[in-house]
Amino acid sequence: MDTKSRKINLILRYFRGSKRYFLCAVAASLATTALNAVTPQIFRFSIDEVLGGSGYPYLREHLWVLALMVVGVAALSGLSMFVSRICTAQAGENFAKNMRDSLFAHVQRLPMRWHDQNQTGDIIQRCTSDVEVIRNFVVTQFLEVFRTIFLVGISFVMMVSMNRRLALLVLLFVPVVAGYSAFFYQLIARLFTRADEAEGELSTVVQENATGVRVVRAFGRERFEMDRFREKNETFARMWIRLGTLSGLYWGVGDLITGLQVVAVVVLGAVEAVHGNMSVGEFVAFASYNTVLVWPVRGLGRILSDMSKAGVSFERVDYIIRGQEERYQEERCQEKQHQEKRCQEKRYQEKRCQEEEHQEKQDQERRQEFPQRMDIVFSHVSFAYERGKKVLDDISFSIPQGQTFGILGGTGSGKSTIVQLLTRLYEWEENDPQAAGGSITIGGMDIRGLPLEWLRRNVATVLQEPFLYSRTIRENIAAFAPDTAMEEIRKAAQTACMDEAILNFADGYDTLVGERGVTLSGGQRQRVAIARMLLQKAPVMIFDDSLSAVDSETDFLIRKALKERRGEATIILISHRITTLMGADEKSG
Repeated sequence: MDTKSRKINLILRYFRGSKRYFLCAVAASLATTALNAVTPQIFRFSIDEVLGGSGYPYLREHLWVLALMVVGVAALSGLSMFVSRICTAQAGENFAKNMRDSLFAHVQRLPMRWHDQNQTGDIIQRCTSDVEVIRNFVVTQFLEVFRTIFLVGISFVMMVSMNRRLALLVLLFVPVVAGYSAFFYQLIARLFTRADEAEGELSTVVQENATGVRVVRAFGRERFEMDRFREKNETFARMWIRLGTLSGLYWGVGDLITGLQVVAVVVLGAVEAVHGNMSVGEFVAFASYNTVLVWPVRGLGRILSDMSKAGVSFERVDYIIRGQEERYQEERCQEKQHQEKRCQEKRYQEKRCQEEEHQEKQDQERRQEFPQRMDIVFSHVSFAYERGKKVLDDISFSIPQGQTFGILGGTGSGKSTIVQLLTRLYEWEENDPQAAGGSITIGGMDIRGLPLEWLRRNVATVLQEPFLYSRTIRENIAAFAPDTAMEEIRKAAQTACMDEAILNFADGYDTLVGERGVTLSGGQRQRVAIARMLLQKAPVMIFDDSLSAVDSETDFLIRKALKERRGEATIILISHRITTLMGADEKSG
């Protein structure tokens, strides 16, 4: 599919539920244009027929009737413009909302490799600023295109009816304006691409500095970060200064051309009126049409400029959309697209479509064969994040269900890679040059054949650097099970040896932890994450060096509590500290 077709499909896809508002906005805008075209005719009639003629004595004696007509037309025009703006706002916000929802959901399903290759700040930029640029053009400027075309058509017809030679003169200026606008369009498009990328880099610096503020302060890197930000900010400002200069040049040249057009019409129109080729009323009406026509045609440059920006933003957003989702989502995404298409064609069936999708999901889960046991086997597994740099090379081991398995190794030895492969955060294939193959099975079934939702629901992980939401401790522990009773939350916290520490806080379990859990110590964050994982009640629990920030005594107490509570659960302890693995049934290093 070519780029143009992809853009059209994207627009139609995200216009779901907004088409009627957009069509209403178009109709109201055209009505406004048509009403505005009536006013010059009222002026012409008033001058030629009422004031300059012998007819219509009543109107000559009651000029307020003509004024009332002008006011009435203006009122109707204002009303239709009001309706147009309301419908435009509704269509635009629905369009942007659909696009943001879709992008966010898609980013959630993109594999870790994709996230490794893209900066967080740039992703945010694409999902916010670029979406707004697209919304502005698709709804606002695209509507302006319809209005301008209609205005040119109706104004030109009126002008031709009054004086063909002057109408031809006005028509000659249109390709001149369109030509130089297209020239500037190309320049602005290239420069805007670079400016948008510079904004993404600037957002990345701010995001990294905000999330890593403790590291910046701890190592005294404030000056370095300020210099880094200043450099990116100067580049960003320089790009937009150049864009502003280019836009100023464009508008300056445009003002010159449109000024010449107005002067030419006034001078030649006056000559035509003096020689009797047109009446005074026609001259005034013609000049009015010319004035009305100048600015929409002049605005074609702005539309083309916004089109260039929207084209760049479309490419940046489409880059995210083209990202291949994790494989378990392929069938669901295809089904979702079919569902959306049916719902677009028959909106009244939308609820039924959602029910069918939910039923299909349930039927698929019932048909899916899942492992009966949770025995884990790594068989000759090799993996490399980058070609030629193997992190794991021909690794084999087995973990029977219900055992505690310890993995010991130094930094960079591939301990965390084992977790990421087991949970399929990274995919590997035998013919993939990034990895040399092998297999991982659970209960004798290759995990690549298991749905990712099932796999990650049954294999829970606590990372060395756990992520906490900027919410209360209770909400963080129950993040993935919000309906959990407080008693269960406390039991999980007690197992993680965090209950007593939480109760010592002024607000207890309602204590806000701050962004990324910044108000808690490293050990406390790890223990909250452990409690959160315990509520998941997964048959496989992985601790990826997640006890590294707690002291040896707390480490022992947590492992003891886990042993008492685990039941048939399989526990994988990954650590560089030997004491953490002392209670493991089996160890590997």
